[in-house]
Amino acid sequence: MSRRTLLSLLALGGLGAGKAATSGAAPAPPARADALDLPDAEWRRRLTAEQYRVLRREGTEAPFSSKLNGEKRRGTYKCVACDLPLFASSMKFDSGTGWPSFFEALPGAFGFRTDYKLILPRTEYHCARCGGHHGHVFDDGPRPTGKRYCNNGVCLNFEPEVA
Repeated sequence: MSRRTLLSLLALGGLGAGKAATSGAAPAPPARADALDLPDAEWRRRLTAEQYRVLRREGTEAPFSSKLNGEKRRGTYKCVACDLPLFASSMKFDSGTGWPSFFEALPGAFGFRTDYKLILPRTEYHCARCGGHHGHVFDDGPRPTGKRYCNNGVCLNFEPEVA
């Protein structure tokens, strides 16, 4: 079993760790002038149940479930909760992991913290505007950065470039 497969199973609860992977507290609101700090009830109203589970409770969507995995058009990926631009389509690559992956994020898009939910430390990232959990960044991506932002597709809106 590969490391990616093992981590995917653990994150989804396939080996008994699902409760720990999705029981995180709501993210702290970011400290910026355009921060979107809403009460929990408002987040529940604005987001689908799956978006809420991933963005506000630090869950993980099932691999290969996002229609954005195969998205190839030019455009911008934005936070579904607050519309902050996060990634340019030129930063996307096919990692084979089952989640939309990017080798770089737009400047100021995310805040980072260490996550120990799977015992080994991982770098978790949250939207800099609304604090929503998007995924984890790993050091096994392509050049030029060597990074892989493994993003839950349910957290993204794709805005195609207008010709």
